Order: sequence, then C-alpha cells, then structure tokens
Amino acid sequence: MILATLREGGPDGTLLVVDKARLHGVRATGIAATLQAALDDWENCEPLLRELSDRLERGDCPGMFDIDTSKLAAPLPRAFAFYDAACYPEHISVIRKARGATLPADFFEKPLMYQAVASPMMAAHDPIRLSADDAFGVDLEAEIVAITSDVPAGTSKANAAPYIKLLGLLNDVSLRHLVAPELARGFGFLQSKSESSMGPFVVTPDELGPLWDGRMLTGGNYRILVRGERLGELDPGQDVVFDYPDLIEHAAHTRTLVAGSLLGAGTLANKDRSRGSGCIAEQRAREQLEDGEPRTPYLSYGDEVELDMFDNDGKSIFGTIKQRLMRPAE
Repeated sequence: MILATLREGGPDGTLLVVDKARLHGVRATGIAATLQAALDDWENCEPLLRELSDRLERGDCPGMFDIDTSKLAAPLPRAFAFYDAACYPEHISVIRKARGATLPADFFEKPLMYQAVASPMMAAHDPIRLSADDAFGVDLEAEIVAITSDVPAGTSKANAAPYIKLLGLLNDVSLRHLVAPELARGFGFLQSKSESSMGPFVVTPDELGPLWDGRMLTGGNYRILVRGERLGELDPGQDVVFDYPDLIEHAAHTRTLVAGSLLGAGTLANKDRSRGSGCIAEQRAREQLEDGEPRTPYLSYGDEVELDMFDNDGKSIFGTIKQRLMRPAE
C-alpha cells in the first residue's frame, strides 16, 4: 500500500491512498483525515485503507484524481519524533578519519543515535531555505526511514519488527561547518541540523517485495544527484551493521515511541567506491584522504539536489526528492 499527504485541510494535510503506478490517488475520507491519525489507530485503519487501495487499483473508486507531486506535503508534515542513527560505518569512519578521529569504541555494539528535527518536515519539492547562509557548508544526506506505530518502552529487537508500519525516503539536511564546533561543546547537534525533507510517498513493507527481509532493505539502487551530476548510486542492504529493529530497541530502551516516530539508519555508504557517496561531506573526506584536499564544494544558492530509490526493475519506490537551495527572501 502506498500513501501520501495532500497539501490541504490544515498543517497536517489530507491523507491520500495512491495506486501502484504512483499516478492516481484518492482521499481517505471517512477512514483517517491525516496519516498521523491513521498511525494512531493503525489496527483499525489499515484494513480499510487496503480495501480503498484495492478499489483504486481496479479503477473503481469515486473521487480518484491524477497525482501532482508538487501539491503534496511531506507524508508526515509534523512528525512527533525523528531518531537518526549511523548504521553505515563506511560513511562515518571515512569522515572521522579525514579529521583525525576514530569510531567510538562501542560503535559495532550499539547504534550511534541522536534525536533529530522531526517537525516541520519539508515536502519533496520544497526549496531548502535557511536563515543561515550558504557559507555554513550546506549538505544533503541520503537516508531511508522507518515509521512506527506506538512502541512500548523496553521493546526488544526480537519483538520490534511488527511496529514498522511504513518506510520512506529522506534528505537529512546538514550544515557541516557548524557540526564540529557544536559537538565540541559536548551537548549534541542543534543548529547544525536544520529541517529535513521526505519523498512524496511512503509504503508499507510488503510493497517492497523481495527488497524487504522483515528488518531492512536488501537491495535496489539509491541514486543521488548534486548540481545534475552523480554523487552516488548506493545499495541500502550492503555494508550496514544495524537494522530497524536494532534502532527501535535502542531508541525505546528508556522511552515510549509514539505513533508516527521516524527512525533513520543514517547516510547510506558502501565499501565499493565505484558506487559513490551518500553526502557531500563523505565525498570531500575521500578526496582529502586520497588527494590531500577536498574538491567537491558544498551547496551554494541555486544548486539542486535529487534523491530517488529504485527497485530492481528500475521503478521509483518513494518518488523523487528534488530541491534547490534558495535564499530566504527568494
């Protein structure tokens, strides 16, 4: 099942069910007004949404209309929480090596995680507008997030997978020149992490077919373009050390995760260097280690980024994130 949020009806939008071709949608009228409302009552809403999805697929659905992704909000415009991790050691180890640092001693024992900006969430085609200027090292980070129902505190990895209800595409925007001085103060990210954006569609795990093993995506091609040029074509199932149940267990160790919580596995990175990078910072770190200095610039005003995740048949799963960095007044 494929869901989206139409930019109408208030700050949380209106829930849509979308057909498998990602071309037509219908409002989930009478089932749930918003995606958050559906997640709050998923046990009752899911079968009704699936029934509506089946009718839409048959073309037997009054009120169906052509999807215009420019009119879609983020699937969860105001998520309650976003827990972001670093599950791809190739990403974080290279960046740390470039600045003379190492991985935490327990990196492979438990996830490295922080609580990120969950709300507001930019739509897939919203411009990136920052109060900071482009000299702060504006970067993208290519991620896939799991979206949960209510998760009780203390949930174990063995029991965590059923709480994963949806998956989506995410661009975790970062201000790289603010990261080091902020972390040096010993209190975590704040100003260096601005609003993120989500792809236009979220899907239930069964929609992924063989790409989903019940715990993690196991293949496909995550393509990242920066200024129209290839930055990476990555496989989210390769070189990852923790899966989404690991992340749920870690985040829920001392707290309840409310329905609509996002869990990110972090910036994708593969050991195969021919696949490129999932963010500019990693690309710059590799250039510094190999050539003595970074060459790839961070984003400047007017630059465009594009992120998309394709299945093994080359079909876009979550729709495209395509954003341009723009001045606040533009």
